[in-house]
Amino acid sequence: MFDRYDAGEQAVLVHIYFSQDKDMEDLQEFETLASSAGVEALQVVTGSRKAPHPKYFVGEGKAEEIAGAVKATGASVVLFDHALTPAQERNLERLCECRVIDRTGLILDIFAQRARTHEGKLQVELAQLRHLATRLVRGWTHLERQKGGIGLRGPGETQLETDRRLLRNRISQIMSRLERVEKQREQGRQSRNKADIATVSLVGYTNAGKSTLFNRITEADVYAADQLFATLDPTLRRIDVADVGEVVLADTVGFIRHLPHDLVAAFKATLQETRQATLLLHVIDAADVRVDENIEAVDIVLDEIEASEIPTLHVMNKIDMLDEFVPRIDRDDENRPVRVWLSAQSGQGIELLFQALTERLAGEVAQFDLRLPPNEGRLRSRFYQLQAIEKEWNEEDGSIGIQIRMPAVDWRRLCKQEPSLVTYIVS
Repeated sequence: MFDRYDAGEQAVLVHIYFSQDKDMEDLQEFETLASSAGVEALQVVTGSRKAPHPKYFVGEGKAEEIAGAVKATGASVVLFDHALTPAQERNLERLCECRVIDRTGLILDIFAQRARTHEGKLQVELAQLRHLATRLVRGWTHLERQKGGIGLRGPGETQLETDRRLLRNRISQIMSRLERVEKQREQGRQSRNKADIATVSLVGYTNAGKSTLFNRITEADVYAADQLFATLDPTLRRIDVADVGEVVLADTVGFIRHLPHDLVAAFKATLQETRQATLLLHVIDAADVRVDENIEAVDIVLDEIEASEIPTLHVMNKIDMLDEFVPRIDRDDENRPVRVWLSAQSGQGIELLFQALTERLAGEVAQFDLRLPPNEGRLRSRFYQLQAIEKEWNEEDGSIGIQIRMPAVDWRRLCKQEPSLVTYIVS
């Protein structure tokens, strides 16, 4: 049902500038997108316009130029770095006599190639179906004919209506399956909340180095590569942070400029890990010349998924690609860490990231003097396991006095498990 690229397929790329400043970085990103889809770019056609043309998106002369490039190179597909309407796509396909795919279709195809888990495949299919549904409105006029033949004559539904109904049914099936997946994820999140376990979610522009950082911190073996959208399926791992305890770290899908809305909607269950996080680690490629634009693009998507209010720590990655740059922590007026400069690839500055995580997550620290009865040796042992005892002494009545210092989260958790604990606090 869907247009899928075979590895090594050859294409003509089209990129139109809509401002006086020709931003070559946008074109380079588009070429990287095409390469990530396994497409060989035979020719790149560029041009400038004030506004899209209603018939071909580009002007008629430029459309003829694209058609000529297809014939000259023998390309089997034309890729546009823009969103095309169904009518524009159809008109260009007639003119070029080959498939025409817009930026949304290209990103969807990359996602389809990368999805590994059952959930990821469902999410990609949902996004593809929603995208295809818009193409059934005016793009497929050859389907608007009555069914005929024995037993099918009369005012039956048109082929187009049948296709729309089948699409609606399949979308409904996938959404119900994804709802079940979302409920399972929610149960896991509720369990972590009950245990007072903080969740840190990695977010950032695609290819900023999130998975490399994830592997460096957790010693996991998540697939990481120098390509766009290397990670689609979220991965969760537990890590230990000093003065905080256990923390769940989540690696999530990367964002990109003009990320298709269908894709954001389809990946709602995956992005829920981001929306429910205690802290976001916004991983940024510090060596990218478009660093500010990439940060803005991620902020736009975070706003779209209602995660813009979550506390964020910026991680300026890839400092090994900058000249003589040393790892450091930048702080705000309240002396809180707001930015950590490091290299996930070489490991420089990772200890500073853990220090920043401790400061941002530890928050309150519980500090008490306790007097434990002689029969509460088990509780004393628990405090030693938690490395919370700073001083210990014996009282005259045989009880044991201890001075404890530990994260407030761990203290509250222990009080839930041992309700009698609060009665031993020395006021």
